[in-house]
Amino acid sequence: MARQNHQYDALILGSGAAGQSIALLLADRLRVALVTKRRLADSASSLAQGGIAAVLDTADSVEAHIRDTFTAGAGLCDPAATRFVVERGRKAIAWLIARGVPFTREDDSELSFHLTREGGHSHRRIIHAADATGAAVQTTLSEAVLAHPNIDLYEHHIAIDLIAGERAGRPELGCVGAYALDIENGRVVTFSARSTVLATGGTGKVYLFTTNPDVATGDGVAMAWRAGCRVRNMEFIQFHPTCLYHPQAKSFLISEAVRGEGGLLKLPDGSRFMPAHDERAELAPRDIVARAIDFEMKKHGLDCVYLDISHKPADWLREHFPNIHARCLELGIDIAREPIPVVPAAHYSCGGIVTDLAARTDVPNLYAVGESAGTGLHGANRLASNSLLECLVFGEAAAQDILSRPAVPIPPLPAWDESQVTNADEEVVLAHNWAELRQAMWDYVGIVRTDKRLQRARNRIRLLAREIDEFYSNFRVSNDLIELRNLVVTADLIVSCALRRHESRGLHYSRDYPAALPRARDTVLSPPRFKRRDGNGG
Repeated sequence: MARQNHQYDALILGSGAAGQSIALLLADRLRVALVTKRRLADSASSLAQGGIAAVLDTADSVEAHIRDTFTAGAGLCDPAATRFVVERGRKAIAWLIARGVPFTREDDSELSFHLTREGGHSHRRIIHAADATGAAVQTTLSEAVLAHPNIDLYEHHIAIDLIAGERAGRPELGCVGAYALDIENGRVVTFSARSTVLATGGTGKVYLFTTNPDVATGDGVAMAWRAGCRVRNMEFIQFHPTCLYHPQAKSFLISEAVRGEGGLLKLPDGSRFMPAHDERAELAPRDIVARAIDFEMKKHGLDCVYLDISHKPADWLREHFPNIHARCLELGIDIAREPIPVVPAAHYSCGGIVTDLAARTDVPNLYAVGESAGTGLHGANRLASNSLLECLVFGEAAAQDILSRPAVPIPPLPAWDESQVTNADEEVVLAHNWAELRQAMWDYVGIVRTDKRLQRARNRIRLLAREIDEFYSNFRVSNDLIELRNLVVTADLIVSCALRRHESRGLHYSRDYPAALPRARDTVLSPPRFKRRDGNGG
């Protein structure tokens, strides 16, 4: 069977807000391949409910947004990256408005948009499209992507590994593309490109309970690590405080904006508990709220707590939270009359692949944007609604850097070699390892940690890694095998970073080290093959 080799100027892995915005910014001048594991619409971006944080109100300021980001990030936000993003917020929103994203308006005026406030923000600065902002952004960008003649979309293709220039006898080229599995026909194809962008999203599926879509399996982080990139601050996993708790609801998020608009967290007897944990109560940053819920659930032996916004008029709720209202109603919960049962769930990875202000990684011609990147913006805890903003700002930065580089031809790349492997004979091994990994991470590397729990997790993860590596070496790749291989790498990186942090800071809370150290420091891990390249990397 002939092997396919696709040649492009730019290869983008991932189809969320980061991937699609970069594709559109490049496509007027370059031929672009946009590769996505499922369909174009399947990404964490499309699930984002709350909105995008940006300084759009005259009562607000760049300095206030930076200050709020620093406060949420517990002293670990990179000052240059934070200012870089916040100062470009208005421009990013203007680009989306020009594209036609239907943000909710305050009135009939074309220039008046409704801004809401979320936990950790000192001002109303969240521009949104009702309670489905991500879907509105994704739909608008997707229409433009599908219509652009220079963008080729490859759905149901999952990247296996990046291809280094060494394979083509040109090590100075850095990353020259990737191997990907065409899931529908089981064939591995080769993508060669002068520039490759990792916009593969987060790592939520490494945990048993998550708000993330099924595609969030840490692919970009794992591939970059294997290619020789550093990662940083992987221990900071944000657990969203309010995921809907219902046997028929899978990872349905109750937006931060519900608390921003007056929702109250309560125990089953109707009493509030957040004022006892933080003076900001329900508007405290997510890490504080998640730990408070975790504490109350363990203290009282509860399966969940309750988020009550039933004091708001029914018409107001339907207007401001139409999707949440409708989904809860489908499950027999009328949020206008009764509280919503909620639990914390793994939601966002604040760390990732080390990048600079042009989104460049340690490997030449390899970029990382969005949740897979560790830009330094989020520090030890992401401020609500800064994530989509980060995607857009660093997406533009990556595109500008790619467009500024001279066109260098890529020599022919070797085809994927599977001559030494056979079809898998026991897929049950993958299912068992997948379940064991996610359970271990949930039990030992959750909201509250100890060194003993982390060591237990590391021991189990490394046993699983050996089994998965053996499986990978002997059998043909499949979607499940590729994802599991990436998940176990990501899990090991999370635990390794957590074991190095001998303090409690932001999202990392350790019973062994309950206080924060005087100085905030990044946790940076370097792979065995790491070589520092001046001008590439943060």
